[in-house]
Amino acid sequence: MKKLFYYLGPLLLTLVTAILVYNVLQSFEGPGYALLGIGHWSIETSLVVFAVTQIISFYAFYVFFRSIGYLIRLPGRLKAKGRNVKFNRSQEALIAGLVDSAEGNWERAENVLIKHVSHSGAPLLHYLTAARAAQSRGAFDKRDEYLKKATDHSPDSSVLIGLTHAELSLSGNQFEQALETLTKLHAIDPTHANVLKLMHQTYQSLGDWQGLRALLPSLHTNQVLMENEVRELEIEAFKQLFQQSVLAGNLPEIQQLWLETPPFIKNIASIASLYYAAMINAGLGTQIEDELANTLANVWDDTLVVLYGSIESKNINNQLEVAEKWAYLHPENPILLALIGKLAIKASDHFKAESYLAKSISAEPTVQAYQLLGDLLFAQDDKDNAMACYKNGIELASKEIVNQLNL
Repeated sequence: MKKLFYYLGPLLLTLVTAILVYNVLQSFEGPGYALLGIGHWSIETSLVVFAVTQIISFYAFYVFFRSIGYLIRLPGRLKAKGRNVKFNRSQEALIAGLVDSAEGNWERAENVLIKHVSHSGAPLLHYLTAARAAQSRGAFDKRDEYLKKATDHSPDSSVLIGLTHAELSLSGNQFEQALETLTKLHAIDPTHANVLKLMHQTYQSLGDWQGLRALLPSLHTNQVLMENEVRELEIEAFKQLFQQSVLAGNLPEIQQLWLETPPFIKNIASIASLYYAAMINAGLGTQIEDELANTLANVWDDTLVVLYGSIESKNINNQLEVAEKWAYLHPENPILLALIGKLAIKASDHFKAESYLAKSISAEPTVQAYQLLGDLLFAQDDKDNAMACYKNGIELASKEIVNQLNL
């Protein structure tokens, strides 16, 4: 309609003008004439005919040159129209690919996205979506191929592409590959929140607690995780590091790790017990005796109590005195009472030992308390009561074994 107006509009204007000129010139008594001479040739006509002919000629030249311009521009327009058609198809393909991907039609989504990527206004989106589709159907080689093409096409989007690669590698349990990609991204932008978040997930998946521990300050500074989440991760990291060191039997590493452990973590019984147990097993219990006692003063834990009683102290009377002070705060704790009885036997205070062991059994019978009391009575030549203690201990142990088997 617009193109038709370009021709009919000037034509209508030409006709109106010609009619007006004709009427105006005809209104004169002598409308005049026009004479054109070329060499020996001359043409004479009335002014009316000449004027109308000029107006019509102007329109003819207008149509001619406009048509020439249209024909010159026609190949470009056809090419642009073809590009627009292909662009629209690529947009439709992108939508179809996203829908297929969401519905789980991975291979179809991948095919339609790649087929129209060359004419798309957002080729990066095509490649990344196709990579996710390939990952979902287990085609890791194709996934990497699409990601490489995305990088070649959009080098300025290397962080986004790298994050996608790392995320897909992580979801595909390719932890080493994910860490390699994330390490490169971290070198580019050490404060990128998504990079840091994926790195901490990857370290956890790999069991690289040392790497996670080194990453914790960045997680906190860049507010990737809440403060309480960072503290929980730090606790877990130190716990795992202690367990790994204990399993490896690396005492120097355990000692160094303890020196680097924050005070609030040292007061977590499950972690502190790993360190103290390792030191006691290495024959270094006397070095940590006072520190263990201080820990128990801050956090009461039965495992730590048992460990304290396992120390071969150089001053058994002082060790016994410390344990008895705890009895004022925990008078009904059977483990503590049995521990005091054990220490009293070492200190040769048999009366105190028998009293505390009896209290321990009264609070909660244990195999250890029966064993210690039986040994003490047997040493005092009270064989009947000693045998009764052994019998009770054996029966209790048998019940515990049966209960465990029933579980």
